[in-house]
Amino acid sequence: MTVNSKLTPLPRLRLPVVVEGRYDKSAILGMFSGVVITTDGFGIFNSKEKQALIRRIAGDGIIILTDSDGGGAQIRSFLSGLVPKDKIYQLYIPRVEGKERRKAHRGKAGLLGVEGVGGDILRGLLTPFTEGEELQARGGMTTFDMFTLGLSGSDKASSLRDALCRELSLPEGMSAKALLEALNIVSSRERVENLVKKLTNI
Repeated sequence: MTVNSKLTPLPRLRLPVVVEGRYDKSAILGMFSGVVITTDGFGIFNSKEKQALIRRIAGDGIIILTDSDGGGAQIRSFLSGLVPKDKIYQLYIPRVEGKERRKAHRGKAGLLGVEGVGGDILRGLLTPFTEGEELQARGGMTTFDMFTLGLSGSDKASSLRDALCRELSLPEGMSAKALLEALNIVSSRERVENLVKKLTNI
């Protein structure tokens, strides 16, 4: 059997990616090359060795990509406390109802995880972080913008954040702080302003 030396190499990720499990890792490494670390689910909470490894590899930045359920949110929050905020790129998969093929039943939240959302979604999220692509710039939206747009500091802010998350295929239930981090990666300030106007009928 001969090996085809002309196979196109996989795009290489410029930053390490942290995911929850080995199937998530396999899904990403089927499309990209690079460093992908698993948290072993909630195992990261008690693994000092894994925590130290994540701190070590986050020197130039790190991507956090967990499931969009409650467990994924807990793991994401924990990881965010391990690494300086300016080193973290928070990526989110959309909330898609369904069941992974390998599982007999749906998860508690009934949502697809990183492994199950499909290659197109993962490519869309991670391609901007591959070699040859300009790394996504930080900034744009500020905490003041969140307040003036009604996304924080009011009784209706939570429901407006959820509505905006649905428009941008982000998980609902995000705090103002978490949403701000996500918006500065997945959208432009102008688009956010236009979507808020649409949602509030301004």
